[in-house]
Amino acid sequence: MVINLSDNHSLLSNWLSEIRSVELQTDRQRFRKNLEKIAEVCAYEISKTLPWVKKEIATPLGTSTCKVLEKQPVLATILRAGLAMHNGFLNYFDKADNAFISAYRKHNSDGSFDISLDYISCPEMEDRVVIISDPMLATGASLVKALQFIREAGNPAEIHIACALACTVGIEYVLRAEPKAKIWCGDIDDELTAKGYIVPGLGDAGDLAYGVKVQM
Repeated sequence: MVINLSDNHSLLSNWLSEIRSVELQTDRQRFRKNLEKIAEVCAYEISKTLPWVKKEIATPLGTSTCKVLEKQPVLATILRAGLAMHNGFLNYFDKADNAFISAYRKHNSDGSFDISLDYISCPEMEDRVVIISDPMLATGASLVKALQFIREAGNPAEIHIACALACTVGIEYVLRAEPKAKIWCGDIDDELTAKGYIVPGLGDAGDLAYGVKVQM
């Protein structure tokens, strides 16, 4: 299941235009903050689909029957690009458990790349709702590998994937590996370059948020 949040206009469209803009995206603080706000919209929309229970809450003047989240999700992210979006999710799911995965493209001399996963830190994942955030869903290779790592720690009840920008190629690749996953996108582009970058896209989200990295 794929949900394109740009199908209905909202302020999210403004924030997407800013992270795409070559004139505005060089402001790293603004870029990170826009990713954080996009994640907050995703968190709110995802929360509508999660199970709730009724709970009696004592107020200063009586008792109120309130709906509350039945169980906290696990918020997962792929380092380093996903950190800004992760903070946005934490602003809404402030009691959630967290998982961190180190995954990156290891570039080869011929221009191709492999996905390298070095590290995962996560809580118990069995029968949990997992929300994994990554600003860019391009080829989908790093996301699929990250989900394989997560499944080694337990079998989640639900998997939600949140990204600021996705490519149709990457979406199809992820859904072949995880057909029951729900993918929440700020917007969707159709083209991918030979080096695996989304077009028109926005560039390298990790570099724009945290600085240009040295290729090892």
